[in-house]
Amino acid sequence: MRLRRLVPALAATGLLVTAAACTAPVEEAEDTTGETAEAGACAVEDLPLKNDGVLTVGTDTPAYEPWFVDNDPTNGEGFESAVAYAIADELGFGADQVEWVTVGFNSLFKPGDTEFDFDINQISITEERAKVVDFSDGYYSAAQAVIALEGSPAAEATSLDDLKELKLGAQTGTTSLTAIRDGIQPTQEPAVFDDTNVAKQAMENGQVDAILADLPTAFYISAVEIEGSTLVGQFQYDGAEAEEFGLLFEKGSELVPCVNQALAALEEDGTLAEIEQEWLADVVDVPALD
Repeated sequence: MRLRRLVPALAATGLLVTAAACTAPVEEAEDTTGETAEAGACAVEDLPLKNDGVLTVGTDTPAYEPWFVDNDPTNGEGFESAVAYAIADELGFGADQVEWVTVGFNSLFKPGDTEFDFDINQISITEERAKVVDFSDGYYSAAQAVIALEGSPAAEATSLDDLKELKLGAQTGTTSLTAIRDGIQPTQEPAVFDDTNVAKQAMENGQVDAILADLPTAFYISAVEIEGSTLVGQFQYDGAEAEEFGLLFEKGSELVPCVNQALAALEEDGTLAEIEQEWLADVVDVPALD
């Protein structure tokens, strides 16, 4: 079902959304995206897995709409759950051969071994993080978006300049926070929150004029979670192409080329587009903030 069909039911549950964007690139790093495997090199029995015969996938908890449904990554519902199972199928795994592990978002970006084969958690591909982890090719392009309470000065903004004099906030370590500092460049230091749930509460309490999150998350916040809020608009903080979400691997993972091959196949046959249409169709037609 699409997000528009979920809104009434989810509003009754009181579910909260956590944004999961990433820090912005600061310097050049090794690019592991774009790597694909040689023909015949990705048989299941040859894949470098954490556990033989099982694809281990990480994500955070709670896992919320529209990325997952009912805080249950295993059900295949929600954009990222569906993408993970589509990749698994393309690699040759049945649904019963996919195991999920809980991995906190803030613990992802450190060197060393991981307990998962890859993690999927709205993770923007950045050069800074690529110093210590590897990424797949992108599977979704995401813009930043601004949420404000109806009737507030922020709700009337039609450009980034209209936001410069306001108090803005976002989750620590996210591209949303970087977008405030580098894209909007407000006159006031932005408020930094441990997670987006705290940021939302701060906006409702009048501590900030607006908060930022990736567009699908922002859409869900305004449509379901905060009554009387509005999605002001979307933008790219650096004026470049939209930032992309990628699957995250431990540094040097030999699984990356095979996953990129699977993603390429899913893009070519239209599967990724179908999944996006099913779960994220409602986030289009949001006004742009120039």
